[in-house]
Amino acid sequence: MTDPLAKVAIAHDYLTQRGGAERVVLAMLRAFPNASVYTSVYVPDETYPEFVEVDVRPTWLGRIPIFRHDHRLALPFLAQAFSSCVVDADVVICSSSGWAHGVSTRGQKLVYCYTPARWLYQSDKYLGGASYRGAGPVMALMRPLLIRWDRRHAQSAARYLTSSTSVRERIKRIYGIDAEIVPPPLTSQLGGPQTEVTGLEPGFLLCVSRLLAYKNVDAVIRAASHLSGRRLVVVGDGPDRTKLALMADARTTMIRQASDQELNWLYANCAGVIAAGYEDFGLTPIEAASFGKPSAVLRWGGYTDTVRAGRTGVFFEAPTPERIAAAMTELLNHRWDHTVLVSHAGAYSEGAFVDRLRVEVERLAENVQKRDRSRHATRTE
Repeated sequence: MTDPLAKVAIAHDYLTQRGGAERVVLAMLRAFPNASVYTSVYVPDETYPEFVEVDVRPTWLGRIPIFRHDHRLALPFLAQAFSSCVVDADVVICSSSGWAHGVSTRGQKLVYCYTPARWLYQSDKYLGGASYRGAGPVMALMRPLLIRWDRRHAQSAARYLTSSTSVRERIKRIYGIDAEIVPPPLTSQLGGPQTEVTGLEPGFLLCVSRLLAYKNVDAVIRAASHLSGRRLVVVGDGPDRTKLALMADARTTMIRQASDQELNWLYANCAGVIAAGYEDFGLTPIEAASFGKPSAVLRWGGYTDTVRAGRTGVFFEAPTPERIAAAMTELLNHRWDHTVLVSHAGAYSEGAFVDRLRVEVERLAENVQKRDRSRHATRTE
């Protein structure tokens, strides 16, 4: 059995937003409540308030005001920041979509990989629009060096886990690593108390997304304009907010930030969820299904794992306004089985995620302890 005093830490790319990856880190902390969190930049007001109670340790980048204001500008410096981050732990859980797997440690690294870095391997989708402004050209120049850095540090991990079939295939293609699928958990905050969002009548279509170019929220807004009498509610913030607000018509409501209680109400009172981004997992349809609500999603990436056509949602083949509008219409005209939807969401429990993570960490911690005992025995001979 592993020593219960084995030291576990968590490394995460950055804590500057409220997204699915940050909710996964909170679930990791519920599995290992004494873990410290190492990250590049931490902005408490921009991420989930639960992190205030956590020992968060940002890198030197977090002392630079411009990077706290916009973490995307720090992209060219993140590799060096994580390479110089030394974590004293038996096991470091690296919550990574690009950089956190680069930390150094005396122990072993367990990488939970949301995707190999999009800005290196899907740069056409990820660095478009206003999202990365001046960082894009710099990243293009540094790309060959960063790819070598990324692949070298990927090989330093003892174990790779990931969220979906498509990401597992991407990890194999890019790194030559066989990752195992462990779906991220449905957040425990959902399903609790609800706070009504004033000014909205039930029956609206809902889009919950960070406002980045690859999320294709602009196409969702244009698609909704084709549906007479149906309101679209967009929940999220990001660099493209101003552009999207200008294109939205009077039947689109944009909410910069919703509390968990407000989000519960929005899910419970929507007609369905629309998701058009290039997502590596696609948690939003699972959240919707937990309220008995269907989704219309892009047939890409993780959505092909998390949505069942005709049972929990519908697919559209490309993120164009015309295709999305057709899928919205199909969703609204279909009769959905509430029981099937809720049952589907139940397979993504936080308890199952936590149990599996503890098993993986225990195995690695035991390896570290065996290694340390062997080294100690060698020194005393």
